[in-house]
Amino acid sequence: MEKIRCAWCLKESIYIEYHDKEWGKPLHDDQKLFEFLVLESFQAGLSWLTVLKKRDNFRKAFANFDAKKVAKFDAKKIEQLMQDAGIIRNRLKIEAAINNAKLYLQIQKEFGSFDKYVWGFVDHKPIVNSRKSLKDIPASVAISDTMSKDMGKRGFKFRGSTICYAFMQAVGMVDDHIDDCWRKKKKS
Repeated sequence: MEKIRCAWCLKESIYIEYHDKEWGKPLHDDQKLFEFLVLESFQAGLSWLTVLKKRDNFRKAFANFDAKKVAKFDAKKIEQLMQDAGIIRNRLKIEAAINNAKLYLQIQKEFGSFDKYVWGFVDHKPIVNSRKSLKDIPASVAISDTMSKDMGKRGFKFRGSTICYAFMQAVGMVDDHIDDCWRKKKKS
């Protein structure tokens, strides 16, 4: 019997694999959280599938999402990235990733980990939503508004409420799998 999945992932096998293994699964690894922070900011205005297909190239281009290394990227590295056809070549997004890496490191110092900071917005436990279909899933919510405002005060770029909510969904801070999906966490 075929598994029931969220309809957004059914177009391509890379989407199905991402849905089945990652999306909505609570993530607490700081380096992986930084990866999603960067990838979600590059996704702005594009499809997630575009980013997903370039993910391995992003890992190579952005030092496997080692924030300490990314924070040290200079003008020469930015120009190199602008020539890398394997990633999304948007100067503002590249500069934002470098800027955000520096701020990410500051948050790690302030909170002990980036994980403690971002998961603090949901009281350190996933929010399990009831969603009958894709049209029931909002682009943003009050918590993503709060996260976006706080990140904005800290100087983060490409961190609007919609990007924050997509990040929250990706790293499992919220479970927005449709109710019939085999990955849906059952409320206890």
